[in-house]
Amino acid sequence: MTVQESSPLAALPVLGETALQTYPTATLYVVATPIGNVTDISLRALHVLSLVDAVACEDTRNTAQLMQRFGLSKPLVAAHMHNEREAAEMLVARLQAGERIALVSDAGTPAVSDPGARIVDAVRKAGLRVVPLPGASAGIAALSASGLVNDQFHFVGFLPSKAKQRETVLQSLLAVTASMVFYEAPHRIIECAEALAAVFGPGRQVVFARELTKLFEEIHRCPLGEAVAWLKADAHREKGEYVVLLEGAPQADEAGDAEAERVLKILLAELPLKQAASLAAQITGRKKNALYDRALELKG
Repeated sequence: MTVQESSPLAALPVLGETALQTYPTATLYVVATPIGNVTDISLRALHVLSLVDAVACEDTRNTAQLMQRFGLSKPLVAAHMHNEREAAEMLVARLQAGERIALVSDAGTPAVSDPGARIVDAVRKAGLRVVPLPGASAGIAALSASGLVNDQFHFVGFLPSKAKQRETVLQSLLAVTASMVFYEAPHRIIECAEALAAVFGPGRQVVFARELTKLFEEIHRCPLGEAVAWLKADAHREKGEYVVLLEGAPQADEAGDAEAERVLKILLAELPLKQAASLAAQITGRKKNALYDRALELKG
């Protein structure tokens, strides 16, 4: 498949690379779209959107505007959370007839806290091909700018809106050591921050990433104990979609070290240094020499 001469992409030299690739028929293309800044769309995504037979989308109005920005026009098929099963059946039939279909959501990567997973599942069960086109993802973008040092992350998505259900979910995450990724609507962001602080305590680091890639993008990191005050300090902070990142629980060794230090400090306040280190080692199971060295530092 070569770049169509009528495509607005044909004038870009780098598009020669796309001409060397194949785009099989009877295939669902899962296409990531921008989360705010329209120029974050990939060249490959634009090329695929220019050649598919139809685009399945969360909201036809939003997708029509995106397509128009790039001079593209394709039949749009509504595929949202309320009709996903029915849409999946129809899309499978069209794919079986040999069409190429692109699947997009309103913003970001389809099927990640967005409609699309049922459609992809149905297409795979029908033995048809699914090709992902990677691109924007709010959660990944926020993690990359957070400074939370952790090789793992746990994607939670949207929390329940009801307080009791939300607390139950958060309690189940207390021991998670990976950085946690939440999505939250602006009208619930203060409730979310209050709930996080109540369950995880004031010391955990939290990152609020608001309006990512947009004009009023804001990324703020602070202890949970300061989160609500920061949110309330500016009324604009209750506007715009949020990614909320929460520091994971300490690893077992880190937690043990923290407890050993807590015990050591209590004993040092009442006992001679050597005796305090010896008792702290017996209580916590930590090495006496290491605790003795730490006691010297604390006293010094």
